[in-house]
Amino acid sequence: MIKTCSYFIGFVLLIATVISGFKSYEIALLKQHKTEVKESLFYHVATEEEVADVANKESATQATIPFTGKSFTGFKQALAVRESLGLYTLVNSYGYMGKYQFGKSALRAVGIRNTTGFLKNPIQQEKAFNALLAKNKWELRREIEKFNGKKVGGVHITESGILAAAHLGGAGSVKNFLKSNGHIGFRDGFGTSIKSYMMKFAGYDTSHIVPNDNPVVTM
Repeated sequence: MIKTCSYFIGFVLLIATVISGFKSYEIALLKQHKTEVKESLFYHVATEEEVADVANKESATQATIPFTGKSFTGFKQALAVRESLGLYTLVNSYGYMGKYQFGKSALRAVGIRNTTGFLKNPIQQEKAFNALLAKNKWELRREIEKFNGKKVGGVHITESGILAAAHLGGAGSVKNFLKSNGHIGFRDGFGTSIKSYMMKFAGYDTSHIVPNDNPVVTM
């Protein structure tokens, strides 16, 4: 009787051990699967075939989103997002206004004095941005020629970076930065430096902007 009970207990323990082993193996596989899924969310790199497949689907549905990259459109979009999140009617606590956050002096420099109308007119804001770029490119034409492609104060200097920095702090601040080898900087009221703008907006194509010492926005 004792032998029979011992045998029965041993048999039950053996089965429990086998089942426990299967459960442990199953849990290990589940953990491994979760880890692989989690890692794939962060580390998956699309193949050329996947990119082509997405492009074909977008083309088929005519729902493609333009790739702006380092184009002038990309430059405008990136700067607008940084300035105002792209909002035409935004006025910040310092009184800078619109999609590209113009101050009143910058608006006067391109012939605009009606700030209320300016905020309600997206087309005029886009024209004003192009006009101010043209004016800054004129005022900084020598600096662009001299420093483009060089490093100043640890920053790789490009034309678009210079123009973005001028939009933030004015052409004079950019000249001071370049002439002082990066030692004389400028920060706006929120602490944003022209150096950071030179870095963030480097390498965009602004080549078609024609320098103009007196651009006027008529609309």
